[in-house]
Amino acid sequence: MKEHKCNSKEKEIFTRKIEFLDGSKRREDLPPEKLLNLLPMTRTDTILDLGAGTGYLTIPAAKAVDSLVYALDRDPNMLEIINTKAQKENLTNIKAMQADIDHIRLSNDSIGIVLASLVLHETKTISKTLQEIKRVLKESGYFVCVEIEKLDHVNDGPPRISSSIMEQEITNAGMDIIQKFFPTDSLYVFIARK
Repeated sequence: MKEHKCNSKEKEIFTRKIEFLDGSKRREDLPPEKLLNLLPMTRTDTILDLGAGTGYLTIPAAKAVDSLVYALDRDPNMLEIINTKAQKENLTNIKAMQADIDHIRLSNDSIGIVLASLVLHETKTISKTLQEIKRVLKESGYFVCVEIEKLDHVNDGPPRISSSIMEQEITNAGMDIIQKFFPTDSLYVFIARK
């Protein structure tokens, strides 16, 4: 298999993406440990981090549980970053999975907590993705959604989903929202239960 060589523009985009995903501003807005502490997590919970990126949530989650933490991302470069971080931290409970979030290759009712931070706006059909999330969640499992609010007056940048639409989509998928909050003016968090 021939390896794809990145041009300078692709490298620049990738570097900016990493800087954003691991940036101090993101940690100020919503530290991963603070988010995870909101969940009734036990050491035996199996966790799935959708669109895991650089491991912003994967690494702290792996420190919080003894069970597996699945880091799912479609970009193999991101998964390599997670694997490198896991090795540095001596974490052996992370399993990297290259896949699309619309087709989660895990068994029904197998995951205690699903994390989706800044990724659901990239899905083709949000309702289908939420059904996939519900399918893999154990009964009474938790789903955490973190997204950037869609503002009517802002038309540039990546696509976004408004909190009101996300709330309706999660409810339509058959999950109960047990907590919602806005850590910043533009960031929202939903915690739902199957």
